[in-house]
Amino acid sequence: MFGLGIQELLIVLVIALLFFGGKKLPEIASGMGKAVREFKRATIEPEATDIQAKQLTKPPETEVPNARDKPS
Repeated sequence: MFGLGIQELLIVLVIALLFFGGKKLPEIASGMGKAVREFKRATIEPEATDIQAKQLTKPPETEVPNARDKPS
């Protein structure tokens, strides 16, 4: 896909391990996984605010009172 083989991925992983440390690396990977999931979900589902905005732009349906409806 990106032209990276096993050797290149191992080198990148070792450098990241040295740079961030063993304790921080799982937290970074977890955060990246959550970000990717959120991005995929956001591209598939419309936001609730978009739906509400469309509903707010509709003019409200009001009834026009007739002369018969007025109490005498």
